[in-house]
Amino acid sequence: MMHTKSESDVTSLAPSSPSRSPKRPVYFVQSPSRDSQDGDKSSSIQATPNFRSPMESPSHPSMGRHSRNSSSSRFSGIFRSHSGRKVHRKRNDKGWPECNVIVEEGKYDEYEGDKRFTRRLQALMALLSFIVLFTILCLIIWGAARPYKAEITVKSLAMNSLFIGEGSDSSGVITKMLTINGSLRLGVHNPASFFGIHVSSSPVNLIYSEIVIATGQLKKYFQPRKSQRTAIVNLEATKVPLYGAGSTLVISDAGAFEIPLKLEFEIRSKGEVVGKLVTTKHRRQISCNITLSSNINKPIRFRKSSCTYK
Repeated sequence: MMHTKSESDVTSLAPSSPSRSPKRPVYFVQSPSRDSQDGDKSSSIQATPNFRSPMESPSHPSMGRHSRNSSSSRFSGIFRSHSGRKVHRKRNDKGWPECNVIVEEGKYDEYEGDKRFTRRLQALMALLSFIVLFTILCLIIWGAARPYKAEITVKSLAMNSLFIGEGSDSSGVITKMLTINGSLRLGVHNPASFFGIHVSSSPVNLIYSEIVIATGQLKKYFQPRKSQRTAIVNLEATKVPLYGAGSTLVISDAGAFEIPLKLEFEIRSKGEVVGKLVTTKHRRQISCNITLSSNINKPIRFRKSSCTYK
């Protein structure tokens, strides 16, 4: 179809004066208008100037608003299928075409169950690790506190009363009877620098020829760290029958006599290093040989060589 040229077109096509720059070629591009979508085949002719460089060309990537709008309208318009038919798609409120939602198969409960199991396993591992580390720490502290033992020394034995008389036991057998009353002094030293100790003892016995003639007990007490203390044990016995063992005793006319005795007992010490979780226990068996005289009222001093400590 031929179009009638307007006066502006004719003027733009007129030859220029020789003094000006050489004439630029003009190209005509025929493009369908928007009204051609409704079936009209009318076209419009647009003059396209010849640009010196690609940067001046409108096809360069640095497009203006017109190129972006045309590209966006190209995707937001009518879609065509592979067969060439026009496919109209629904649009949402924002103007985008709606797409089918992909539904994933499977349940999420399995993944949640795995996560719970993993968390429980991690908590159990953390608890076991804490127990192992705490146990190792307690063993180290126990090993460091083990060498600190309570030091026990037997200082003296003071006799308040000591005499022998004749009498009969509950069955009526006549024998010699021994009565004794005294006090035993013990020195206790705690060398530990970071924990105290609880001190107690087994029965403190005075033995004559395998017969326990007097006994006593050390009261349990607590002793602080790096401290010394003197403990006192009372020994008492009243009219203890000696039976055949009394026949070896020699008694003077004035009633004076000497009797060989053996002192035996055990001292127990318990140190609480970390409360009741870490404790140290020590035992010390002590045995001393002494000879008591009814004429001596002074306390008997014990030497280190006169007692054995185990």
